[in-house]
Amino acid sequence: MSIWTRITEALAALAKGEPLSVVFDKLRGAPAPEQSVGFTIAVLALGAKMAKADGTVTRDEVTAFRRIFTFPEGEEDHAARVYNLARQDVAGFDTYARKIARLFNPDGHRICADDHHVLVDILETLFQIAVADGSYHPGEDAFLKHVAEEFGLDERCFNIVRSRLVEGAPRDPYDVLGLPRDASKVQARKAWRDLVRDTHPDVLQSRGVPPEAMKLAERRLQLINEAWREISAKEAA
Repeated sequence: MSIWTRITEALAALAKGEPLSVVFDKLRGAPAPEQSVGFTIAVLALGAKMAKADGTVTRDEVTAFRRIFTFPEGEEDHAARVYNLARQDVAGFDTYARKIARLFNPDGHRICADDHHVLVDILETLFQIAVADGSYHPGEDAFLKHVAEEFGLDERCFNIVRSRLVEGAPRDPYDVLGLPRDASKVQARKAWRDLVRDTHPDVLQSRGVPPEAMKLAERRLQLINEAWREISAKEAA
């Protein structure tokens, strides 16, 4: 059974008229396979809310999901249903963000730049959607910063994710690897290797990222490798 079919079943299980945000409550404590349903609904729901953050909903922003998720033939309608339900739901995005945080971080601990956490994966995915139209609007920045706060991500973590994915944002290779500026080459190599390992599809899936979203890893891995090459070149000079 595909994840899109499982998502449709999750929605159908709701009483008629209940808001989409109820889905996240129902998924709390669900077995590991259903965490991937939670991940996908989280991205679609928050992506739908974010699409209006810059004042417009463009075709690029809508089709950006195809750059991250794999849609087998005939499955697009399932994703579209979640997207449209989120756009119509009167609940604010902050309500969604808080429920998603409780779903994936029930203990409510703060998440820092060095953590490998599914909430960071969700934030990265939303950044990729935000820049899909070729620009990054101040409204999108404010939206994502608020989402990060609701997720329990610290400011440094938010800045690192933004530097990885937004063209023109200050991008220091040490930030990309989550390191202080005075880190040694040995420390940088270890951080690079840890991040490469953390980006492996098997590791992502163990955190709840569905196989349909493995494209998420491509951009992250590219930037991680670029950061390591830059640090290595500087150390060799």
